[in-house]
Amino acid sequence: MFDLIAEHPLLASVLAFVAFCVIVSLYDITQKHHTILHNFPVVGHLRYFLEMVGPEMRQYWVANDKEEMPFNRDERSWIYASAKGENNTFGFGSTEQMYGIGYPIVKQAAFPFPDYRAYHINGDPSAVPCLKVMGAAHNRRRPYRPRSIINISAMSFGSLGERAISALNLGAAQADCYHNSGEGGVSPYHCLGGDIVWQLGTGYFGARGPDGKFSVEEMVRKTTENDKIRAIEIKLSQGAKPGKGGILPGAKVTAQIAKIRGIPIGKDCISPNAHSEFDTVDELIDFVELIAGKTGLPVGIKSAIGKIDFWHELAAKMKSRGEGPDFISVDGGEGGTGAAPLTFADHVSLPFKIGFERVYRIFQQAEVSKQVVWIGSGKLGFPDRTLVAFAMGVDMIQVAREAMISIGCIQALKCHTGHCPTGVATQNKWLQAGVNVEAKAKRFATYVKAYRKEVLSLAHAAGYEHPAQVNGDDIEFSSGVNRFLTLTETLGYRCDEIEFRGMASLADDSPDASATQTT
Repeated sequence: MFDLIAEHPLLASVLAFVAFCVIVSLYDITQKHHTILHNFPVVGHLRYFLEMVGPEMRQYWVANDKEEMPFNRDERSWIYASAKGENNTFGFGSTEQMYGIGYPIVKQAAFPFPDYRAYHINGDPSAVPCLKVMGAAHNRRRPYRPRSIINISAMSFGSLGERAISALNLGAAQADCYHNSGEGGVSPYHCLGGDIVWQLGTGYFGARGPDGKFSVEEMVRKTTENDKIRAIEIKLSQGAKPGKGGILPGAKVTAQIAKIRGIPIGKDCISPNAHSEFDTVDELIDFVELIAGKTGLPVGIKSAIGKIDFWHELAAKMKSRGEGPDFISVDGGEGGTGAAPLTFADHVSLPFKIGFERVYRIFQQAEVSKQVVWIGSGKLGFPDRTLVAFAMGVDMIQVAREAMISIGCIQALKCHTGHCPTGVATQNKWLQAGVNVEAKAKRFATYVKAYRKEVLSLAHAAGYEHPAQVNGDDIEFSSGVNRFLTLTETLGYRCDEIEFRGMASLADDSPDASATQTT
């Protein structure tokens, strides 16, 4: 037979191919699971192949530069170029529909803030610390002024691989921003030099006692041992799946993750949809004060916005008790996730601008908005959106998917499968091997610095030294045919004015420097 193959290789190849097709055809016809394969043996497999590679093909061959979701090609190109330190400008003018409803315009000042007067903290022209100090309003023992207005939003080790988490934390140290741990807890890969905000979800991962319940003693032990943990964030919900617990598919639950979280290997890790330590506003405030009292750290909450009665009660209780969260992270319904039911991602919780406006207005009316450090997240990782958020009252921005894109994510939409082709959102060792931690850390840091620098440039163009000085009168939105309204008119409120004595005053890292909250 081997002599026949050697003498007639082409014929042998054809016969082998025919035999293969016959075998596949017999299998397709006899299998009971797929109608397409039964009715169209062999060629039916083409349908499944095209379905598998469809998202990637549409990205490159079908969709135009403004069409793709959640981030279009222009947005991703800006992040990639910024992260690589390349030219991130665009030529020939805007391609946006400026008269489209909701289109924002930043109004430049006749006399911009001069770049030559800008003070560069530690010689970094992109340095922009937060004006407010976390924990100052409630006299926490260990208050914290974040040294960057742009920070990393919650992404757990598990949802992301160890190399991606490591790159982000190293990059956070280089860019002088903080890294939110995500509800999976603080892993060794979060502890490579960057400041950490420890997120506490309904599973209480990393802060559980032997009985599996929340242990404040365990939290105290870990925050005492790790001085890079600068604040605690209690997660009530997130924009992509509010009212539902976190979901880590079993394909991502490795032995190491199972050990860190205290869960079975290879099984879906689904956190409860509600906290077991509190279920009223008073109990939430008591929980905040318990953690803050024991650790000395600022303690805040993260939530998507749905029913508004909770926020009325929280603002009222904070005013009457003089206690409560030191910061509030508002996550828009357009926010990202590693895995979520489609209906929850598409139809539950308000988008950022609507949700934030409703909550901020309530706290303003209760006269407690200045006591809170406001953090925004949900597709805000671009300079124009950031400036609009600041004009609404936000003090800082957190980015997640934008951070992933900066270290190589190509928006393949496979986060929930464990087969991320770029090695970012997977536990697969082979796929992760392509992530060069040091190189990706530098890219993330470069992206954050370019991002902050452009936000600063927009603030300067509007006549201000710090982006937090921008207010609703400085932004206009298209509201109809040839009609624009200021953000103040659109929202019905003007954000709080925070005391600011110049960027140079923020060079001092002490909580008393420059601006603090009004109690």
